[in-house]
Formats: sequence, C-alpha cells, structure tokens
Amino acid sequence: MSEFSNKERITLSKHFSNTEDNVFAIITPRQVDRGALMSRYSRTDKSMRRIFLDEFLKNKNRGEEFYDRVLLEYGDDSVAELGEAQIAIEGLSNIAVKKIEDRRIGLSYLEKSSRYVTWNKKENGKYRFYRDEKIMNSKFADMYEGSCNFSFDVYSKNIEPMVNYIREKYPIEKYSFKDSTDGKEKLFSKLKKEEDIKSANMIYRGSTKAKALDILRGLLPASTLTNVGITGNGRAFEYLLTVLGSSELDEEQKLASKIKKELETTIKSFVKRADGKYGKAFQKYLRDVKDKSRSIAIKEINPTPIIGTITKLTDYESEKQALDKIITSIMYEQSPSTSYQNIMYQVKKIPAQRKIKIIQEFTKIRGNKRHRPSRAFENTYYTFDLCNNFGMFRDLHRHRALTLERQMLTTDHGYLVPKEIKILGLEKDFKECMNNTKYTFEKIRKKLPEQSQYVVNFAYNYPYFMKLNLREACHLIELRTIPQGHIDYRRVAQEMYKQINKVHPNLSKIMKFVDLKEYDLERFESEKRTEEKRKKIKK
Repeated sequence: MSEFSNKERITLSKHFSNTEDNVFAIITPRQVDRGALMSRYSRTDKSMRRIFLDEFLKNKNRGEEFYDRVLLEYGDDSVAELGEAQIAIEGLSNIAVKKIEDRRIGLSYLEKSSRYVTWNKKENGKYRFYRDEKIMNSKFADMYEGSCNFSFDVYSKNIEPMVNYIREKYPIEKYSFKDSTDGKEKLFSKLKKEEDIKSANMIYRGSTKAKALDILRGLLPASTLTNVGITGNGRAFEYLLTVLGSSELDEEQKLASKIKKELETTIKSFVKRADGKYGKAFQKYLRDVKDKSRSIAIKEINPTPIIGTITKLTDYESEKQALDKIITSIMYEQSPSTSYQNIMYQVKKIPAQRKIKIIQEFTKIRGNKRHRPSRAFENTYYTFDLCNNFGMFRDLHRHRALTLERQMLTTDHGYLVPKEIKILGLEKDFKECMNNTKYTFEKIRKKLPEQSQYVVNFAYNYPYFMKLNLREACHLIELRTIPQGHIDYRRVAQEMYKQINKVHPNLSKIMKFVDLKEYDLERFESEKRTEEKRKKIKK
C-alpha cells in the first residue's frame, strides 16, 4: 500500500523526484524549505515527504520559522550547512580574493586564470585595478595610481613581443599532432587535412600564449581586479562574512555587505547571524586575536627578511616512528576486535624490512594519481618553510586540506626575474617596474600598512608555511608536478618531494606519480587532449 493518496502523490511530484521509492531527490524550489526539511527530518519519525505534506505545504513560511528558532534560539550551527548557494563576485582585488579563498571548509571556488586571459583591458580608459579609498584620499593617491599604471603598461606592451618570442623559440614545426586519417602522431609539416592543420594551430597557439602569459604575470600588481565564483553552504558563508567584516580593509568590509545582501535572495535564513549580535562579537574576537598576535610578535621577534626563495622542510618525525603509525593505521580497520594501542605494540616488533615491504605493496596497487593513498597515510606530518613569488603562491593556495599560515604581502624579500625576460631584453623595464613598486610601497606602508599590499607585484617573493600529512603531500606534489603545471610551482613541488624522499626514503615511494622532468611548452600536451575531447563532443 502506498503511504500517499493519489492527490498527495500529484502534489509531491512537484517537490520530490518520485513519490514511492526510498531514494529520492528534493526538488522543491525554495532553498530554505529544502534545508529545513533536511533538518526537521532528524527530529521526527515521519518520512520526509509526509513532513512536507503535514507541516510545510500549507505554511509557506515554515522554512524561515524553523531556522529562526533553531539557528537563532538554539545555535545549532550544523543546520546552516543544509542551505547552499552560488554567487559570483566580479572586480575584486587579488588581496581580497585570497582572503576569501583562505576559507578551507564548505566553500568551493573558481577564479579567473592568469594564463588563459590577458589582463591588459581598460575600462573607461583606465586599467582595471583596485583603488582603495584610504589610499586615493591620501597624499599617496597619484604615486599609487602611477605605480599600478606603470606595472600594467610594462605588462601590456610586452604581451605581443613575448608571444612572438615563445613561438620563435618553440616553432610549430618541432611538434607532433594527431592525423585524423590514421590516428597517428605526425609532425605539423606532415599533416594534410585542413581540419588537422587548423586543430594543430589552435593547440599550438593556446599553449604558446599560456607560456607567454605565465612569464609576464609577475608584472601584475596585487590590486589587479579578478572574478571568482563561489559555491558553498550557509554555515561556511556565514563564517566568510564574519571574517570579511572583521577586516581592516574597506574593500573586504564592503564585500561582506554585498555578499550578504545577495545571499539573502537565496539563503537568507542561513546567514542572518553574520552581522547580528553574535556576528559582531565574533568579528571583535577575530580582530582581538590579530591585534594580540601582532603585539606579541613585535615584542618577542627580531625580524630578518628572507632574501630570495626558499623551500625547506623544517619539521618532521623519524621514518621509524612514521612507519609504525602508518602501518598501525593500515591494519586497524581490518583487524579483529582490538585496540589501536595493541596493534601499535605488535607493529613495533615487525622487522624493518617487512615494514618497508608493506609500504611497497600499497605503492604497487596505485594505478594512477587519482588512486590516492588511504587515510592511514595521514599519520605523519611535514612542515615546509616557503618563500616564493606571490603569483606562484596563488596556485599553491588552492590546496586547503592542510595548515597554511601566511604573512602580509611586502617588497621585503626580493623578486623573481624569469630567464625569458632577460633573454628578450626586457630586464631593464622589469627591474624599473619592481623598483618603482618598492619605492611606492615603502612610502604607503608607513601610514597604511594593510593597504600598501595592493601595489606589490606578483613577482615579489612571499613567505608562508605549510604543514601537511603524507597523504595530502602525495596529492599536492603529484598534481603540481604534472607537465602542464606552471614552471615555478613545478620546481617547488619537485623540491618538496626530494626533501621528503631524503628524510623518508621508504615512505616517499607512495608518491609514485611525481614528474621530475622539465618541459618546453608546459600546456602543449594538455591542449592536445582538450582538442581531442572537443572533437569527440562535436561528433
């Protein structure tokens, strides 16, 4: 017998994917009702579809009422994870977007790329960079505007020369492309069909342009305006709004207000507290933590700026300890009823060579880099002290299943000059740009330390540290050494692998898909695969 009458089934079909099966999708249009249904579901023995008929159908404000009571009165934060939203933010600086992307859980991001898109467009005759009100209302306004404009001028005027140089250095005639007549890879000069020649040109032009833009991106200032799309749940958005609201930067405070306003059109009940009594108290707490940390650091630490780049493994445990923990964890889930302590006691008695063989066995069964090591490999950690250009940091910053702490962006640590800049004879312009930035930064920094970050170029080195477990290290290093990766972060990831391999020569074998080679056109093979996929879709 069906739980529902014919009339009820007709009604339910507008709000659920089916009316009889025990697995169904919630398709009712209002986000607040979806989340409230999920939460109410855990507090009654009724079926979800019956809850909808009995409690939601007649009361159009049921969802809002439920959240007002549970979230505001009882503070059940997990309920806020049941509402999801997608928002787009356009025209925010690279300082603000990094603050947003610092959030690790509950939000996913897609940001405008610096290797596929040129950043030399003007709007109303002006380059697109953020003009902070405090700077623009100060005596530094003209200096700031001039410095950012100069950075964009040098970047813009060298796009075409750099693309031409890359194409001269790596001529299309050197590379092979798939021939549609027999499916074999052939040199460009051997292709006969017009469609193959056209396809080869598209692949080549895309990969050479990406290479050129990768080289030039160091000239862009952190004020450069970008776009980001965010998907996430209400709880994560609420925390994001709180963090932005506690910022010392006007841009981030304004973004908090704008984001909240737009979220209120879809998940209003989930973000109510962000600027209420609890939200304001949390913002104050975040400011207090920052102020207290700053005052202690000023008293206790004598700063010595890092000059140049570093990738240094600074903290780890012995391989013997790490092997014992990981092998204990490997065995734990599949062991007969016993304690972790008992398994560890017995693992310590296993001969060292047998332990190494166990790790080798798990290495063998990894077929590709998507076959991530099991969670057992999360039981040993590595801390890396890093200082490399801000442009590259933006790529490694995408990894969030780890602890990453970073400092403010400055010109204190020098900058990177790509070898292609030197070869093409652009070093004088490049250095003039960096020196101009440093002068402007130092002037603004004295009065407006937070705001001075906006003028700093991507080429300047940036200190941060990463603490990550072996499982995440495997993911990061294997992903960031793939051929199509930017040369800067490929080299850092390769160095991270070498240092882990040095202290844990046996455990590091689990990272079996690390690529230690160098490539000319990093994006070339990837562009070829993308083009093949396009062809299949068209067919």
